[in-house]
Amino acid sequence: QVQLVESGGGLVQAGGSLRLSCAASGRIFSINAMGWYRQAPGNQRELVADITSGGSTKYADSVKGRFTISRDNAKNTVYLQMNSLKPEDTAVYYCNANVLLVSRFQHDYWGQGTQVTVSS
Repeated sequence: QVQLVESGGGLVQAGGSLRLSCAASGRIFSINAMGWYRQAPGNQRELVADITSGGSTKYADSVKGRFTISRDNAKNTVYLQMNSLKPEDTAVYYCNANVLLVSRFQHDYWGQGTQVTVSS
């Protein structure tokens, strides 16, 4: 009922920047929190950053000061600006959205994931 489409991943050298985007579409009434998670090989999926509909943000300690999450509520889109990238940021990045559907059913949705690779 809801699709999350991510874009912006790729290969970058350490110290470089990337910007991820995630657009939600479907039978959406409203979106509560939106966020970015990542999963490196052999590791569990972890929260990178999230943002409420009101704009309150939360970051993992490992990315504070380097990453910035933002959203455009009119476009149902969340962004992740990643600066000063490090090799340890290499992972598949997943978008997440907590959606209130037009049916008033609330559900978490995930994007398909986008690969971010940071070379040293």
